[in-house]
Amino acid sequence: MTYYVYMLRSKSINPITYVGYTSNLKKRIKLHNLGKGAKFTRGRKWMLIYKERFISKKEAISREYYIKSNRALRNKLKNENINSIAL
Repeated sequence: MTYYVYMLRSKSINPITYVGYTSNLKKRIKLHNLGKGAKFTRGRKWMLIYKERFISKKEAISREYYIKSNRALRNKLKNENINSIAL
């Protein structure tokens, strides 16, 4: 099975980012935008700005944790990927 680590950016005036992992990227982003994603993402509209593909769930979870805990990397990814990307 394929897993993805992704970063979303809110479509608000002062954008924030969210990092997560999933096995179905399109469905997961749709859920975030419908307010049925993680509690932190509810009430906002999101666009995908970064994604990475992994073969194992363990690798994806590890990478997600690394991105979340490394603020410099998170900012670098956010700034390099200002525009949304295609799924």
